[in-house]
Amino acid sequence: MKTRTALARRVPEIPAPRTDLARWDPEDPTCWNAGGRTVAWRNLWISTYCLLLAFAVWVIFSVVTVHLDQIGFRFDKSQLFLLTAVAGLSGATFRLVYSFVVPIFGGRNWTVIATALLLVPAVGVGIAVQNPNTSFATFLLLSASCGFGGGAFSSSMANISFFFPKREQGTALGLNGGLGNLGVSTLQFLAPMVITAGVFGALGGEPRITPDGREMWLQNAAFVWVPLIVLGVVAAAFGMNNLKSSATPLSEQLVIFRRKHMYLTTWLYIMSFGSFIGYSAAFPLLIKDQFPEVNPLAYAFIGPLLGALIRPVGGWISDRLDSGARVTLVTLFVMIGAVLGVIWFLTPEHRSFQGFFALFMVLFITTGVANGSVFRMMGVIFPPREKAPALGFSAAIAAYGAFILPMVFSGSIRLTTVTDASGAVVSPGSALPALWGFIAYYVTCIGVTWWWYARKNAEKPS
Repeated sequence: MKTRTALARRVPEIPAPRTDLARWDPEDPTCWNAGGRTVAWRNLWISTYCLLLAFAVWVIFSVVTVHLDQIGFRFDKSQLFLLTAVAGLSGATFRLVYSFVVPIFGGRNWTVIATALLLVPAVGVGIAVQNPNTSFATFLLLSASCGFGGGAFSSSMANISFFFPKREQGTALGLNGGLGNLGVSTLQFLAPMVITAGVFGALGGEPRITPDGREMWLQNAAFVWVPLIVLGVVAAAFGMNNLKSSATPLSEQLVIFRRKHMYLTTWLYIMSFGSFIGYSAAFPLLIKDQFPEVNPLAYAFIGPLLGALIRPVGGWISDRLDSGARVTLVTLFVMIGAVLGVIWFLTPEHRSFQGFFALFMVLFITTGVANGSVFRMMGVIFPPREKAPALGFSAAIAAYGAFILPMVFSGSIRLTTVTDASGAVVSPGSALPALWGFIAYYVTCIGVTWWWYARKNAEKPS
């Protein structure tokens, strides 16, 4: 009896889900080994599931816009790119707010709220696409509401950063972000299948008939997420924890804006995540415009899938090498090479979808690696109480890539399109000016990474 009692004293009880944890110190080996690891990983897996749903909802219009003209909507090319881009704009703006809410409301509480908000676009888009008289303004509002999904990334990453010790930050944040990013490819893979059948029966509405006589339930691209979102809300409510130790007044969080490295690392995260989400949003329409003979949705999901899967590897390699900066630097050179390859295969004399697609896959992979390595850098550069708002703010600004890149591609194509006096297209537009601009930006990122973080005697080796 005495032995059993003594053993019970030596083995602390693992904190239960739904509880608010007053003391949490993952850097303390005793705390971490006495159940802390279990708590951290439980919160991570639920957070990752909810984040995957958030990303899927955020990019719904990357699939919907490809099919709107087939079911009776008459929006022009610029309007379709705008619908895709507005979700990115609102998502990035929501991230600015979501960056600072976890220390105020608690990680579990905010995950429940953020996941529940995904029901607004999931239900709204599903209803709107069933009526070809739905106005463009209504679609703009629904696209903006998809930004709830984009905002969730900042709060999710900020929350998970509190649960893990610094030595595992790259791996934990890489898994949360990388598997969460899988929502993009999951949407682009799943949606083309579910829109071909009435999977929800009478509850899902009637199909629309395409010009070639096929039935299409485009509403299913949105409705399919509703039951999964409800499951995520329940899992977060009953399986996650709030950390009282993460509670930080807003005034203390805002100190990050006095840090030079807040802006430098944000510049780098725009390069990694901004490129990833921007290319993900624009890729289907870009394929459709540059290679009209190709079905874009047969290929569009592959790039985001590869980028998301490789993200944890970027964090893991950075942890192993004890340098996210060196990983980022190497990745940037490969990114520039990939963009040059894409440019080569878009020129009229070398035009090849196979080459274009292969080099774009390299580009997606490198953005994924850089996502993991840059976040690892930030986990080292910023002290614990500044880390969450710093991660959240950089993610918010980088998310504007989901707006900027589609608009840059759209502008590049529009400005290079040649028409005759009647308005008929003589020469189609090109994405080449946009791609050259991206190369110039990546060169500046090489300079920032090397000077402040990667060179010998750098100011903040990370």
